[in-house]
Amino acid sequence: MAGKGFAPKDASRLVGHGAAKARAAGMRVVESEPVDQPPLPELMPDGEPWPNQTRVWWEMWRVDPLTDEFRATDWADLLDTAVIHGRFWMGDTKLAGELRLRVAKHGATQEDRARLRITFAAADEADEKRSSRPIPSSRERRGPLKAV
Repeated sequence: MAGKGFAPKDASRLVGHGAAKARAAGMRVVESEPVDQPPLPELMPDGEPWPNQTRVWWEMWRVDPLTDEFRATDWADLLDTAVIHGRFWMGDTKLAGELRLRVAKHGATQEDRARLRITFAAADEADEKRSSRPIPSSRERRGPLKAV
């Protein structure tokens, strides 16, 4: 099934047959600026109005920090996905699998973000706070024991 599996490793972390070749090749660096989210068109491509759930979904992506670095091609792919989302909410449940695959590419769920190696900064800060607190011993948590 397409869309499954891990994202490719960074070339510097590869080992084994062909790793030196991949490391030597490196990554291509392209200069590109993020773009703002385009508006949702007035109507879906078939002339139907957008379902309210899709309008809310499109707005959700606009304010999501994951989209801060989106380029025009990312938004174009998400707009195509919005059409699938709209058709799904209009009752075409055959599109559920394609919708799931497409939103996974953009890190929609916690599992998708883990696969893409994306974490939110707030989670890192919470982990740091949690690890800086001393863990109380069982005696401290329960208090003194009494013989009965």
